[in-house]
Amino acid sequence: RDKFGGQLASLRKAGFVPAELYGHGIENTHLSVALKDFRVAYKAAGENKIINLIVDGTSKPALIYEVNKNPLTDELQSIDFYQVNMNEEIHTSIPLKFIGESPAVKGLGGVLVKAMGEIKIKAFPADIPLEIVVDLTALANLNQSLYVKDLPISTKYKFEVDQSNVVVTVSEQREEEVAPVAAPAIDQVVVETEEKKAVRDAAKTAAPEAAAATKK
Repeated sequence: RDKFGGQLASLRKAGFVPAELYGHGIENTHLSVALKDFRVAYKAAGENKIINLIVDGTSKPALIYEVNKNPLTDELQSIDFYQVNMNEEIHTSIPLKFIGESPAVKGLGGVLVKAMGEIKIKAFPADIPLEIVVDLTALANLNQSLYVKDLPISTKYKFEVDQSNVVVTVSEQREEEVAPVAAPAIDQVVVETEEKKAVRDAAKTAAPEAAAATKK
């Protein structure tokens, strides 16, 4: 901690990432975290499992609240940690993990439409699940949906969204309609024979001569 400002570049070069620790009722703390250690913890815990953050030799239970990356290089720029009270329930979002294959997609040519990618829950920090599983094998018919009420329930957490919210649906695959090109009517097709063309051309030539004779 407390090694920022002009030392930030040297910290990054040494394999450390700037971080911020904050939480309800505690003072914000600036930290530097070893990149290799963070990658191990992040892979195991994601953003919804408690990790033990060691600050000046003291273990602090925390969530990896936000990971900021450079949008061009994907380089890790900074990390936000949220210190939690293990005896207080917290509000967080849990990713949904879709498993299995829908019979309506496989056998009936349906299209899977995911309405949710994560779900908000309330739980004690130690009881926060890593993910919520959604079993797609239950979708056997076209235009069938799974709702929040169909998700696995537990006494350890509570969903904080309406039970009637759609999670995923199998829709019918719609074919693009192509407007037919109208064929021309038979009486609109003009066919000119050589003989008719010769008569028309002769009439055009005779017209000026008749006009001249009238003037005389």
